[in-house]
Amino acid sequence: MKNLGFFRVRAAVPAVSTANVAFNERAILETMRQASADRVELLVLPELCVTGYTCGDLFGQRTLLEGAEAAVKSIVDASANMRGLITIVGVPVSCRGALYNCAAVVSEGQLLGLVPKTFLPNYAEFYEKRWFTSAAELDGDLTIEYAGETVLLSTDQIFEKGDARIGVEICEDLWSVIPPSSRLALKGANIIANLSASNEAIGKHDYLTGLIASQSARCRCIYVYASAGFGESSTDLVYSGNAIIAENGHILRQSPRFTAKPLNETADADLEILEHDRNSGGSFSDSRSYSGVGNLRFRSACFLNTGTDSSSAKENEENTLTAENLLRDVDPEPFVPSSEAKRTERCSEIISIQTEGLMRRLTATHCRNLVVGISGGLDSTLALLIAVNAFDRLDIDRKGITGVTMPGFGTTERTHTNADTIMERLGVSIREISIVGAVRQHFKDIGHDENVHDVTYENSQARERTMLLMDIANSQGGMVVGTGDMSELALGWATYNGDHMSMYGVNASVPKTLVKYLVKYFADETDDSQLREALLDILATPISPELLPADAEGDIAQKTEDLVGPYPLHDFFLYNMIRYGFSPRKIFLLARKAFGDRYSSATIKHWLQVFLRRFFNQQFKRSCLPDGPKVGSICLSPRGDWRMPSDASSALWLAEADSIEI
Repeated sequence: MKNLGFFRVRAAVPAVSTANVAFNERAILETMRQASADRVELLVLPELCVTGYTCGDLFGQRTLLEGAEAAVKSIVDASANMRGLITIVGVPVSCRGALYNCAAVVSEGQLLGLVPKTFLPNYAEFYEKRWFTSAAELDGDLTIEYAGETVLLSTDQIFEKGDARIGVEICEDLWSVIPPSSRLALKGANIIANLSASNEAIGKHDYLTGLIASQSARCRCIYVYASAGFGESSTDLVYSGNAIIAENGHILRQSPRFTAKPLNETADADLEILEHDRNSGGSFSDSRSYSGVGNLRFRSACFLNTGTDSSSAKENEENTLTAENLLRDVDPEPFVPSSEAKRTERCSEIISIQTEGLMRRLTATHCRNLVVGISGGLDSTLALLIAVNAFDRLDIDRKGITGVTMPGFGTTERTHTNADTIMERLGVSIREISIVGAVRQHFKDIGHDENVHDVTYENSQARERTMLLMDIANSQGGMVVGTGDMSELALGWATYNGDHMSMYGVNASVPKTLVKYLVKYFADETDDSQLREALLDILATPISPELLPADAEGDIAQKTEDLVGPYPLHDFFLYNMIRYGFSPRKIFLLARKAFGDRYSSATIKHWLQVFLRRFFNQQFKRSCLPDGPKVGSICLSPRGDWRMPSDASSALWLAEADSIEI
């Protein structure tokens, strides 16, 4: 558990001198020593880096090949002192009258295996078949003597270290129709190392990064790519150096190009994400049945016994990942793209999904009247904007939308004014119905003291509002559009059969951290300055259900985030728990990395405990959700993404959260 599924990988491009094996050996060893000092577990180096890729017909020289073999022997010997590090280097290997472009897998004084290249480019600037033989020409797997060891020469090898299962392919292999990495992934490899020597050409780099990201997504794997750089011959081509690490479709690290210095990129890749997505994505496991892949040999990387002495214990403690030494970017807003351009594009797409869903419901029910409760808060504002969008696209008069304000004991002038303004500027029908008298009568009927501001006091108001909306919709032959968002559903921050209920919930899978950007998108798009001003003020208003009386100055006294916790934290917890199935301990570590400058460890732990407790206890509210469109990778609909018993125990999760040391 100490590293919580993380595995440290590095793609490196050391200095190289064409055909100068001694120089290359020294550069490789220095790169390995640095990786070992940095606690790297997998180091991937470029194709044929022991000799240089651009040796040409020198690959036919016995002197070069014997020098390369001697260098690999030195590298293997030196690796004995680099505990826990797997290094993969590129080297030409002569065997039984054929020369193979190979990856040598080295760890702790052992040569674990040789993996030959399968697809040899022999077009345009490439002519590898002039020197090398494809792995496809091997007559079965070969056991050979190389660098003083008996070793397997085969593409059918996976190298294991703990939960990491490493497969290897070389350069052009990735560009083929069915890359070897696809077969390796289906047989269990969750990390693919690619040793490459890809030259630069206009437009090629973008295609390459897309290819790497795509293959990591298709194989649900970590893809570690290292390509030749400065020092290779520039007689006809230029090699800029590329160190790229991708994970499940995302580029984690990418080096600069065109530098004369050695370079490397390091990341703590997450094996748990891959395991989760492979387990939950049926198409991955189904592919095994249809792919026709043969049996692969599993070659385990053997590691020295670390023992239990005090020095080992100290080293283990130093190796334990913390938020401070985690080599990984952690997005504090996983539901929200970080770039403004991408965020704008995402907002437009989400609004289209919400609008399309509501349009279909309107046409299916032949409904031309909608009722929306407008509080002057973010969620109801977004729901109203979506309703207007749907009516405009269906060419229905906006007056068919009835916005209802229902001031109660906690309604403030600020929210009331904003609610009126947006309804007026959007041109919908407006109704105002105070709930104060009806709720007081209700208190009298059930024998509740109005001065006792408990859950009955609050929920009575919420249910009164929902009853009004439903009955108005009935009287108009229309339907109620729900306003509640996914963050509220995760926390159960909704009154059962109150604001919890509607006839179609357009915001049901939109998290709170995203709602504000969607409203901001509308504010930026509108030409109506008064509407824009009101929308921006709604964005600046504290989130509140306004069920408790305002303070002495007439401002909001009941602030949601003071009661249930900051929504940025809760949305972060929700995403990582549901999307990847992460444990509380891992979520805490990631939150510390993402929010360390905003929240203390104690604060993060406290709200994580609150989140877990509420998420389990409030499932019954999610078990009977109204219909609503899914917009992203996370959804809590019981008919779609999330099926959970309402009486499931949270004991395991809370016990782990309670045990977190801060």
